[in-house]
Amino acid sequence: MPSNKHRNRGSKINDDTMMPPNKQNTPSQEYEDDEIEEMQDTDFKKFMIRTFRSFQKQILELQKSLMDKIENLSGENEILRKSQNETQKLVEQESVIVKRNQNEMKSSIDQMTNTLESLKNRMGEAEERISDLEDRAQEKIQSNQRKEEEIRNLKNIVGNLQDTIKKTNIRVLGVPEGMEREKGLEGLFSEILAENFPGLEKDRDILVQEAHRTPNKHDQKRSSPRHVVIKLTTVKHKEKILKCAREKRQITLRGSPIRLTADFSSETLQARREWRDIAQVLREKNCQPRILYPAKLSFVNEGEIKTFHSKQKLKDFVATRPALQKILKDVLHSETQKHGYQYERRERK
Repeated sequence: MPSNKHRNRGSKINDDTMMPPNKQNTPSQEYEDDEIEEMQDTDFKKFMIRTFRSFQKQILELQKSLMDKIENLSGENEILRKSQNETQKLVEQESVIVKRNQNEMKSSIDQMTNTLESLKNRMGEAEERISDLEDRAQEKIQSNQRKEEEIRNLKNIVGNLQDTIKKTNIRVLGVPEGMEREKGLEGLFSEILAENFPGLEKDRDILVQEAHRTPNKHDQKRSSPRHVVIKLTTVKHKEKILKCAREKRQITLRGSPIRLTADFSSETLQARREWRDIAQVLREKNCQPRILYPAKLSFVNEGEIKTFHSKQKLKDFVATRPALQKILKDVLHSETQKHGYQYERRERK
């Protein structure tokens, strides 16, 4: 019996050691230690068999539980592995896409850089061409200005030469065509002097050097007769005759009205015509305007005689005289508009 007690205690210790904490309350604990010692061998065997079966059952349940947990863990691990593989594939795909996008972006940036560089070079070339064109245009403008200035100077020289040549000439307007057939143009001029200026007709010093009509060829379509140009020997005689004509105002030939004027070049005539509107306004205001040789405007302002060679000089003077500015405001404005229109027409051509 003692040996049985010792064996029973040892088996009890081993059973306690092998059992899990949550399974230690086994059917063997239904018996006290003293009761176990008093058991017979047959009872003890039965007891051990029940205990063993109970342990076996517990171990099987524990094994099943562990297997279930292992299976669950294996399933979860497989899921995690699949998820990790999918994630890795996605990462690899995204990496490939990102790398491809980076390469495409780099390629696009390189293309844009090259394009910008090309555009920059082209802009530089265009700016150089524009600069060259501007320089050429400026040179052309300056050249044209110099040419225009030279042309104006030449025209002035030619006009002055013509005016010098024509300085002794008198132009007669309104003489009918064919009237000179009887006496000639010199005879008609003597008749004009006799009819209008008896004192001058007797002056033996007044000599006609040449007389002709201008233009030389008569245009049948022209309604007004050609002008008659009388060339005298001296400027003094011409000025004397024209002074008498201005004083008499009404000049006639055989009762028909005619006009006597100085003979000028076409440029000087145009310059004198440009003073007409201004002279007319000044005449209406009793400023006593006169167009002097060759194309100067003279009038009285505030008791003083003022003379101007160009309209710009007149405009500068008028700007300092409010009363005169008020008188000539409209006519000077219309002249400015007319010249602006003519300038635009020349530019378009």
